[in-house]
Amino acid sequence: MTIKVLGTGCDKCKKLEKHTQQAVEELGLEATVEKVEDIGKIIGYGVMQTPALVVDEKVRSTGKLLTVEEVKAILL
Repeated sequence: MTIKVLGTGCDKCKKLEKHTQQAVEELGLEATVEKVEDIGKIIGYGVMQTPALVVDEKVRSTGKLLTVEEVKAILL
């Protein structure tokens, strides 16, 4: 599983990355978590609001700081 956190480096984006890593660890998933800050790549996903969460190249959330529990629900 490949997970990408899209964001320009704002506090919410950093927190979503942290929540995502925590969710992966707590679920014991084999996954890589990548931070994408390049605005061109973010727009390439059709994302206009950050932070955004992309799982296996599918946009699953935009414009919201998800809790660890919300990230877990998306990953399962």
